[in-house]
Amino acid sequence: MSVRALQESLRSEGISFRDLLEDARRDLALRHLRDPETPVAEVALLLGFSEPSAFYRAFRRWTGATPQSFCATPAGATTAR
Repeated sequence: MSVRALQESLRSEGISFRDLLEDARRDLALRHLRDPETPVAEVALLLGFSEPSAFYRAFRRWTGATPQSFCATPAGATTAR
């Protein structure tokens, strides 16, 4: 599929590539943070954030919680937006 065709297809669905990327990053963050062996800074790097602070801001925007508070809850029981 060409870039243009993908853009048109997403536009027809009312979705942007940025929205898809944010959803994928959020879902992966939640999955990685459920593993107590994976440090938050490593999750930030795995998801392509240049700095852990950028990941913290994004995570708070996605969930309303910090990564640490998510890790502290049983099985990461915070609700994702």
